[in-house]
Amino acid sequence: MSTGLTLAQAEASTTEITFADLGLSAPMLASLARAGYERPTPIQAQAVPLALKGRDLMGLAQTGTGKTAAFTIPIIERLLGGPKRTRALILTPTRELCQQVEASFQKYGEGTGLDVISIYGGVGYEPQTAALRAGVDVIVATPGRLIDHLEKQHVIFDDLEVLVLDEADRMLDMGFAPQINRIVAQIHPYRQTLLFSATMPPEVEALARKYLRKPQVVQVGRRSQAAATVRHYVYPVPKHKKTELLVHLVKSLDAEDSVLVFTRTKHGADRVVQHLAEAGYSADALHADKSQGQREQALARFKAGTTKILVATDIAQRGLDISGITHVINYDVPQQAEDYVHRIGRTGRAAKEGDAFTFMCADEIGMVRTVERVIGQEIPRISIPGFDFGT
Repeated sequence: MSTGLTLAQAEASTTEITFADLGLSAPMLASLARAGYERPTPIQAQAVPLALKGRDLMGLAQTGTGKTAAFTIPIIERLLGGPKRTRALILTPTRELCQQVEASFQKYGEGTGLDVISIYGGVGYEPQTAALRAGVDVIVATPGRLIDHLEKQHVIFDDLEVLVLDEADRMLDMGFAPQINRIVAQIHPYRQTLLFSATMPPEVEALARKYLRKPQVVQVGRRSQAAATVRHYVYPVPKHKKTELLVHLVKSLDAEDSVLVFTRTKHGADRVVQHLAEAGYSADALHADKSQGQREQALARFKAGTTKILVATDIAQRGLDISGITHVINYDVPQQAEDYVHRIGRTGRAAKEGDAFTFMCADEIGMVRTVERVIGQEIPRISIPGFDFGT
């Protein structure tokens, strides 16, 4: 597999490139112009021309670099004017990412007549079944719910031309390997396969060897690299004072700031929301025990700025594409160091600056040091009187 550019090299080589330089058609360029996009990000500038040539592709880049558009744009270009059949399938790990990818297709494919549907659990089958039977061009799906429809023969992939495995590392982390294998077994091997991932553990490399044919590798930035636009800080604090410290920091933020807080457990997220409410701050919780409707409402309030604080488990570390998040707070240090990169990738997106605060109690010191080794930098400690380990 060929190697990709470093982040600095990629940015330098694509500074002057426009979407018109990537070989896109006039209708596609017009759609991008309507959406307000003029220049591709480094991952888009490298991936789009290769995808347009029909090459299998591995795209490796940190979160917030434009990976979704890097595959939606060439797929839309490929499907323009073609027959009304299911010709593209995108597999994603979460409902939220499904919705984000569908929105990307709707944005860049406006006026093309392409039909896109999201298939995920937590909602009724009938609307999905009706849409599949009516015929769609693109399916964006989580593996579990898609297999349910395949078993009921609501969809077939005889005409599928493009398969995308999005956030492949996260899908494998969530145990979707058996479902992915079942789905891919029903797809013609002579297809184009695009695999996108933020990290490249051995399991993802094995998946790529299994399903991609002589793939071109596009890499932007170092593996497990945090965005350069994010400032990192660690706050040593006793475990019993974490919530008090959170309220203290929230008080110091500006009114327009938007804060995403990560907890390790669902119950922890609910407790933090309750404590914030008692302190006079409005917050919503986002985790797997919430219904799809509750999750969508919480995200809508957060996106609109009605709610300034969203408290989530790691369900939100991928696929949460909300512009303007100014602060990510790790209430609990993530148990996997690479998850730190995904969490803080919710801020500092699209070259905007952001802050990542991590609360570190005594038994989390080792995990913080592991995080520092993975991201290749020391994180400064901020000691606040009344909140250090001795209090």
